[in-house]
Amino acid sequence: MQLVDTFLNAVSKLSKTPLNYWAEFAVDTPFGAVLIFTSFQSNELDPIAVVLTILLGLFLFSIIEYSVHRWLFHGSVKIIAQGHRAHHENPLGYDSIPFFLPALILLALTGVLVLLMPANYAFLLTGAIALSYYIYGMSHFTIHHHHFHNVLARNWAANHLIHIFVGNVSQLYTIRYFKGGP
Repeated sequence: MQLVDTFLNAVSKLSKTPLNYWAEFAVDTPFGAVLIFTSFQSNELDPIAVVLTILLGLFLFSIIEYSVHRWLFHGSVKIIAQGHRAHHENPLGYDSIPFFLPALILLALTGVLVLLMPANYAFLLTGAIALSYYIYGMSHFTIHHHHFHNVLARNWAANHLIHIFVGNVSQLYTIRYFKGGP
């Protein structure tokens, strides 16, 4: 048990560093690119199916992001909720999930999807989810570190900042959380 506690403490400390914050992009970006590139190594891809698979990946990411944020980051798992609370308390800080976790989850998802569909579409779907995660991460960073002049961009950033300081709207949507949510 002490080994587990030591590991969790080390990961918790790592998760508060700029190295961890930027390493996530350094790992996830090439991982997603490799998945997408690998998917196109086959001549068996149908162009319409490719577009639909990418759109499905974008849609699935939004569902995954909402669910993880709603039920894990604002949920009852203490170590996860505390880490996210630190982001609310210091939005310009570097508190984030361990850099290796998203890639491991995406790798596991790829493994499951390969069992359910042709491998090239499984790689493309997971790659589209990874690309969405990258776009989300860079957007999130930009919201916290850039002052927007464009009205649409300011409104987009304001929706997230309402979540940070009020806590009752989701990251990607302006819809309210379910009754009893944060």
